[in-house]
Amino acid sequence: MMDKKPEVLAPAGDRERLEAALRFGADAVYLGGKLFNMRAGTRSFTQEELAEAVKLTHQMGKRLYLTCNTLLNNEEADLLPRYLAEVHEMGVDAAIVSDIGVLMAAHRAVSELELHISTQAGVTNWLTAAELHRLGAKRVVLARELSLEEIRRIRANTPPELELEAFVHGAMCMSVSGRCLLSQYLAGRDANRGECAQPCRWS
Repeated sequence: MMDKKPEVLAPAGDRERLEAALRFGADAVYLGGKLFNMRAGTRSFTQEELAEAVKLTHQMGKRLYLTCNTLLNNEEADLLPRYLAEVHEMGVDAAIVSDIGVLMAAHRAVSELELHISTQAGVTNWLTAAELHRLGAKRVVLARELSLEEIRRIRANTPPELELEAFVHGAMCMSVSGRCLLSQYLAGRDANRGECAQPCRWS
Protein backbone atom coordinates (compact mmCIF):
# COMPACT_ATOMS: atom_id res chain seq x y z
CA MET A 1 0.00 0.00 0.00
CA MET A 2 1.40 3.42 -1.01
CA ASP A 3 2.10 6.01 1.66
CA LYS A 4 1.08 8.91 -0.56
CA LYS A 5 -0.44 9.73 -3.91
CA PRO A 6 2.17 9.92 -6.67
CA GLU A 7 2.83 13.25 -8.34
CA VAL A 8 1.61 13.46 -11.94
CA LEU A 9 4.28 15.31 -13.92
CA ALA A 10 3.72 16.37 -17.54
CA PRO A 11 5.93 17.95 -20.20
CA ALA A 12 5.16 21.46 -21.47
CA GLY A 13 6.95 22.36 -24.70
CA ASP A 14 5.27 25.75 -25.06
CA ARG A 15 2.68 28.02 -23.40
CA GLU A 16 -0.29 26.20 -24.97
CA ARG A 17 0.87 22.81 -23.69
CA LEU A 18 1.72 24.29 -20.30
CA GLU A 19 -1.81 25.61 -19.86
CA ALA A 20 -3.31 22.32 -21.04
CA ALA A 21 -1.21 20.26 -18.61
CA LEU A 22 -2.14 22.50 -15.68
CA ARG A 23 -5.82 22.58 -16.63
CA PHE A 24 -6.18 18.83 -17.09
CA GLY A 25 -4.71 17.58 -13.84
CA ALA A 26 -0.90 17.66 -13.79
CA ASP A 27 0.49 18.26 -10.29
CA ALA A 28 3.71 19.60 -11.83
CA VAL A 29 5.20 20.37 -15.23
CA TYR A 30 8.67 20.21 -16.69
CA LEU A 31 9.88 22.42 -19.49
CA GLY A 32 13.02 23.77 -21.07
CA GLY A 33 14.53 27.16 -21.63
CA LYS A 34 16.61 28.17 -24.64
CA LEU A 35 19.75 26.73 -23.01
CA PHE A 36 20.64 23.25 -21.68
CA ASN A 37 17.40 21.71 -22.96
CA MET A 38 17.10 18.16 -24.37
CA ARG A 39 13.86 18.96 -26.22
CA ALA A 40 15.27 20.72 -29.28
CA GLY A 41 12.12 19.92 -31.26
CA THR A 42 9.92 22.10 -29.05
CA ARG A 43 9.66 25.88 -29.10
CA SER A 44 11.06 26.19 -25.56
CA PHE A 45 10.78 29.23 -23.30
CA THR A 46 12.69 32.51 -23.37
CA GLN A 47 13.71 33.90 -19.97
CA GLU A 48 10.70 36.23 -20.02
CA GLU A 49 8.32 33.42 -20.97
CA LEU A 50 9.85 31.20 -18.29
CA ALA A 51 9.18 33.83 -15.61
CA GLU A 52 5.55 34.03 -16.79
CA ALA A 53 5.27 30.22 -16.79
CA VAL A 54 6.53 30.03 -13.20
CA LYS A 55 4.01 32.67 -12.11
CA LEU A 56 1.09 30.91 -13.83
CA THR A 57 2.07 27.49 -12.47
CA HIS A 58 2.37 28.75 -8.90
CA GLN A 59 -0.91 30.66 -9.14
CA MET A 60 -2.56 27.30 -9.85
CA GLY A 61 -0.83 25.68 -6.87
CA LYS A 62 1.43 23.50 -9.04
CA ARG A 63 5.21 23.06 -9.37
CA LEU A 64 7.54 23.79 -12.29
CA TYR A 65 10.78 21.91 -13.00
CA LEU A 66 13.32 23.21 -15.51
CA THR A 67 15.37 20.85 -17.67
CA CYS A 68 19.14 21.42 -17.69
CA ASN A 69 19.93 17.96 -19.00
CA THR A 70 21.97 18.25 -22.19
CA LEU A 71 25.55 16.98 -22.26
CA LEU A 72 27.28 20.35 -21.88
CA ASN A 73 30.21 21.54 -23.96
CA ASN A 74 32.86 23.83 -22.45
CA GLU A 75 31.23 27.09 -23.57
CA GLU A 76 27.90 26.05 -22.04
CA ALA A 77 29.61 25.09 -18.78
CA ASP A 78 30.84 28.68 -18.49
CA LEU A 79 27.27 30.01 -18.78
CA LEU A 80 25.69 27.57 -16.31
CA PRO A 81 26.14 29.22 -12.87
CA ARG A 82 24.62 32.55 -13.91
CA TYR A 83 21.75 30.80 -15.70
CA LEU A 84 20.91 28.71 -12.63
CA ALA A 85 20.98 31.78 -10.40
CA GLU A 86 18.59 33.58 -12.75
CA VAL A 87 16.06 30.74 -12.94
CA HIS A 88 16.20 30.23 -9.17
CA GLU A 89 15.42 33.92 -8.72
CA MET A 90 12.35 33.41 -10.94
CA GLY A 91 11.07 30.74 -8.57
CA VAL A 92 11.69 27.54 -10.55
CA ASP A 93 10.96 24.68 -8.13
CA ALA A 94 13.75 22.36 -9.30
CA ALA A 95 16.33 21.83 -12.02
CA ILE A 96 16.53 18.48 -13.81
CA VAL A 97 20.18 17.64 -14.51
CA SER A 98 21.98 14.66 -16.02
CA ASP A 99 25.65 15.50 -15.58
CA ILE A 100 27.52 15.18 -12.28
CA GLY A 101 29.46 18.37 -13.02
CA VAL A 102 26.19 20.26 -13.45
CA LEU A 103 24.88 18.74 -10.22
CA MET A 104 27.88 19.95 -8.24
CA ALA A 105 28.04 23.35 -9.98
CA ALA A 106 24.37 23.90 -9.16
CA HIS A 107 25.10 23.22 -5.49
CA ARG A 108 27.80 25.86 -5.49
CA ALA A 109 25.86 28.43 -7.54
CA VAL A 110 22.46 28.08 -5.83
CA SER A 111 22.62 25.78 -2.83
CA GLU A 112 18.87 26.06 -2.12
CA LEU A 113 17.78 24.95 -5.62
CA GLU A 114 16.13 21.51 -5.57
CA LEU A 115 17.88 19.12 -7.95
CA HIS A 116 16.43 16.14 -9.82
CA ILE A 117 18.54 13.66 -11.76
CA SER A 118 17.33 13.23 -15.35
CA THR A 119 16.51 9.90 -16.94
CA GLN A 120 19.37 10.80 -19.31
CA ALA A 121 21.76 9.87 -16.48
CA GLY A 122 20.70 6.25 -16.96
CA VAL A 123 20.21 5.31 -13.30
CA THR A 124 19.47 1.57 -13.28
CA ASN A 125 20.42 0.49 -9.73
CA TRP A 126 19.98 1.42 -6.07
CA LEU A 127 23.69 2.06 -5.50
CA THR A 128 23.85 4.90 -8.04
CA ALA A 129 20.54 6.36 -6.84
CA ALA A 130 21.74 6.38 -3.22
CA GLU A 131 25.07 8.00 -4.12
CA LEU A 132 23.35 10.72 -6.14
CA HIS A 133 21.14 11.42 -3.13
CA ARG A 134 24.26 11.67 -0.97
CA LEU A 135 25.61 14.26 -3.43
CA GLY A 136 22.47 16.35 -3.03
CA ALA A 137 19.84 15.08 -5.46
CA LYS A 138 16.32 15.20 -4.03
CA ARG A 139 14.84 13.06 -6.82
CA VAL A 140 16.12 10.52 -9.33
CA VAL A 141 14.24 9.98 -12.59
CA LEU A 142 14.99 6.34 -13.25
CA ALA A 143 16.13 4.87 -16.57
CA ARG A 144 13.11 4.18 -18.77
CA GLU A 145 13.99 0.56 -19.47
CA LEU A 146 13.55 -0.64 -15.85
CA SER A 147 10.88 -3.15 -14.90
CA LEU A 148 8.52 -2.63 -11.96
CA GLU A 149 10.44 -5.24 -10.00
CA GLU A 150 13.72 -3.40 -10.57
CA ILE A 151 12.09 -0.14 -9.45
CA ARG A 152 10.78 -1.87 -6.28
CA ARG A 153 14.28 -3.07 -5.45
CA ILE A 154 15.72 0.43 -5.90
CA ARG A 155 13.00 1.82 -3.61
CA ALA A 156 13.72 -0.81 -0.96
CA ASN A 157 17.44 0.01 -0.92
CA THR A 158 17.47 3.81 -1.02
CA PRO A 159 16.77 6.43 1.66
CA PRO A 160 13.04 7.12 2.03
CA GLU A 161 13.75 10.86 1.62
CA LEU A 162 14.96 10.24 -1.94
CA GLU A 163 12.08 10.69 -4.38
CA LEU A 164 11.91 8.28 -7.32
CA GLU A 165 10.28 9.15 -10.62
CA ALA A 166 9.41 6.83 -13.50
CA PHE A 167 8.10 7.48 -17.00
CA VAL A 168 4.70 5.88 -17.63
CA HIS A 169 4.21 7.18 -21.18
CA GLY A 170 6.44 8.51 -23.94
CA ALA A 171 9.03 7.59 -26.56
CA MET A 172 11.28 4.67 -25.66
CA CYS A 173 14.86 4.58 -26.92
CA MET A 174 16.49 1.37 -28.10
CA SER A 175 19.66 2.70 -26.49
CA VAL A 176 20.20 2.98 -22.74
CA SER A 177 18.08 5.98 -21.74
CA GLY A 178 18.83 7.88 -24.90
CA ARG A 179 22.64 7.89 -24.82
CA CYS A 180 22.77 6.92 -28.48
CA LEU A 181 25.07 7.98 -31.33
CA LEU A 182 23.02 6.44 -34.15
CA SER A 183 21.13 9.62 -35.09
CA GLN A 184 24.30 11.73 -35.11
CA TYR A 185 26.06 9.18 -37.33
CA LEU A 186 23.23 8.66 -39.84
CA ALA A 187 21.49 12.04 -39.90
CA GLY A 188 23.86 14.56 -38.33
CA ARG A 189 21.33 15.17 -35.53
CA ASP A 190 22.61 14.60 -32.00
CA ALA A 191 20.23 12.63 -29.76
CA ASN A 192 22.20 13.79 -26.74
CA ARG A 193 21.24 17.38 -27.53
CA GLY A 194 17.53 16.71 -28.07
CA GLU A 195 17.65 16.40 -31.87
CA CYS A 196 17.12 12.65 -32.37
CA ALA A 197 15.95 11.67 -35.86
CA GLN A 198 14.86 8.27 -34.45
CA PRO A 199 16.66 6.14 -37.06
CA CYS A 200 16.02 3.08 -34.89
CA ARG A 201 12.40 3.31 -36.13
CA TRP A 202 13.16 3.73 -39.82
CA SER A 203 11.95 0.94 -42.08
